[in-house]
Parts: sequence; structure tokens; C-alpha cells
Amino acid sequence: MNAPPLELLAARGTDLLVRVAAVACAARELPQLAEELAGLVVRCAEELTFCDVYVLDDDGRVLEASNRPPVPLGDADVGWVAAHGCARPHADGRGVAIPVRCDGATIAVVDVRSAGRCRDEDVALATALAGLFAPVLSSCRRLRAAKEREHAAERFAERAVEVQEAERSRLSREIHDGIAQRLAGLGFHLSAAERALPDDLPETAQQIALARRLCDLAAAETRAAIGGLRPPVLDDLGLSAALATLAREATAARLHVSVTVSGELEDALPDHVQTALYRIAQEAVGNCVRHASATCVDLLLEHDRDRVRLTVADDGVGFSIQDVFAPGRRPDSYGLRGMAERAELLGGRVSVTSRPGVGTTVEAVVPVPASRGRREAGGPG
Repeated sequence: MNAPPLELLAARGTDLLVRVAAVACAARELPQLAEELAGLVVRCAEELTFCDVYVLDDDGRVLEASNRPPVPLGDADVGWVAAHGCARPHADGRGVAIPVRCDGATIAVVDVRSAGRCRDEDVALATALAGLFAPVLSSCRRLRAAKEREHAAERFAERAVEVQEAERSRLSREIHDGIAQRLAGLGFHLSAAERALPDDLPETAQQIALARRLCDLAAAETRAAIGGLRPPVLDDLGLSAALATLAREATAARLHVSVTVSGELEDALPDHVQTALYRIAQEAVGNCVRHASATCVDLLLEHDRDRVRLTVADDGVGFSIQDVFAPGRRPDSYGLRGMAERAELLGGRVSVTSRPGVGTTVEAVVPVPASRGRREAGGPG
């Protein structure tokens, strides 16, 4: 029983080693690997009837096995073995809990049972397999922890965008119900004053007319601010329609924007990804209007299986990348930084290509989180 695991398993014949290699190479994720290891122990032993492989969770507090209730660390035979790091026979003699140790720590427990008393040979086999699979189980635990961190980051990004957009929606409602309504009332009263004014007060009429024009301009800017804070079309019709609306609005500023959408996603883009891409496109097109002196903009949205790419290219005057991003040089670089921060929050990136006289291209690539169904099925993330 004290022989090294490989020597003990090799003594059982090459067929067993082939089985071990097949399991180790086939299942690389939890809980599939734990289930395969449990089945391998039962198939290779002489009289073992059951085997469960309990894997310690990432917090080191609970042991988990497929189709079994979780066992807190220290509870029952399995929890005791995980806490103390040494094997423990069951009280009836018909089973034993065996620790799986890696790098000096217990990471799992192999719990075997038989119809009668456990044979020493079967316990030795299970112990050897536990030792042999310890590095593989440890690697799977690290992979599981990494995926959990990735999913947590996705959930954080989604929540951050949701909070940001909720605040924008609140501001939009407040402006609509407050400032916009007061400007409408002001315009009504100015029109009434203009109609009631006697004809012998031309200077007063001129001032009222000027005030009316300023009121109309402020109302138009307020409506534009409300639409910029939260475009209703994004909620109602989705990203493609919102980009088309953005293009039509840019036409009013004498800027021709063409929108092309290619490819399909397995699932619809999550709301927070749509919102981030729309904001990036909105900022990029806004920069074309404000700074680029462009006449044409090509906006391309490309869907791939696990990512989406947004490209905004203009024929404007361009600029020097080094000058824009130099500390303290140009305040308009905040818009470019904002686009980059939005993409980075979702695990993506934004690249800007420009030279004076050549135009500017903004490219945003954002990964698309795996759907909930594919995650639970263990599909690629």
C-alpha cells in the first residue's frame, strides 16, 4: 500500500493505465472530471460498489459532489477528512474517505463504499488514483475559479452600465418633466405677450421676438439632451435601429452616415453591451460633427460568435494621436478616453487611427458573454 501510485497502477496492467489516461485527457472541467474519476475507481476496483468525489469549493468551506448534498468542512467522515488531511474508515467498515492532496493542501475527498468490508487492495487502488489525479483536480479547481471571476466581472460590468443608464434615464425624466415643460410654458407666454403688444412699441416687440427665438433654441437643445441621455429607440428596437436613427440625426448636421450591420449572434446582444456600443458610436459620430469637418462617415457593426466589432471611419481632417493624448494638451480627448473606458469595462478595447489630413477610424471590439444556457451546459465562454 505504500508503493508510489504509478507503480501500483502499473502492476495492475496496461489496461488500467489506458483507462486512467483516457479519463485524465477527456474531462478537464468540474464536475465532469470528478464524475469520471468516481466511475473509474468503481470500474477498476474488485468489490467497490459506490464512489463519490467531493471537491472543496473555492472558499474552502464546503465539499461538493454531483447528485449529493454539499458537506461543510469538518462534518461527517468526508468533511473530517478534508479538514484533517488523512483517510478515515466509515464506522461500519464498509467504506473509507480518502483525501486528495496537492501542494500540501486537501482539495478533494474520494469516498468509496462496498457491500462488505472494503478490501485493502481496493482502498490502495482508490488511494493511488486519488494521488494520480490530484494535480488534474487542482488544475480544474483553478480553471473553475478563473471562470467564476470572469463571470463576476461580466456581472459587475453589466450592473455598472445598468446603474449608469438608470441615472441617465432619471435625469432625462427630470429634464423632460421640469426644464422642458417650463420652457414650453415660457414660449407660450412669450407668444401671448407678442400678440398682445401694441404696434407703437417696436423695440419691445423686437426684444420679445428675440426672447422667443432663444426660448425655442433652448427647447430644441433640451430635447436633444433628453434624446442623448437615453434614446428610446435603443430600448424599443435594439442597437441596429438606434444606429440608423443616429445616422438620420447626423444628416441634419450635413454629415452623411452610412450604417452597415453584418453577421449574426447566437443570442441577442445583452442590453449593457448594446448600450455601451451605442454610446461609443454616439461619441464617435459626435466627434465627427464637432471636430472632424467630415462629410461622410461609414459605421460598420460586425457580429461574430463571441465578440462584436464597431468601426466608425470618417473622411475628416484627422489629427495627431500623440497631440490629443498628451497630458494637458486637448480637452476633447476626454471623449476618446470615455469610449476606451466603456469598452474596457466590458473586457474589450478601443483603437483610434488618425493622421492630419487623412481622416479618423475608431474601432471598438467587445466580447459577448456566453448565454446562461451555454454556461450551465459547460459550453465555451
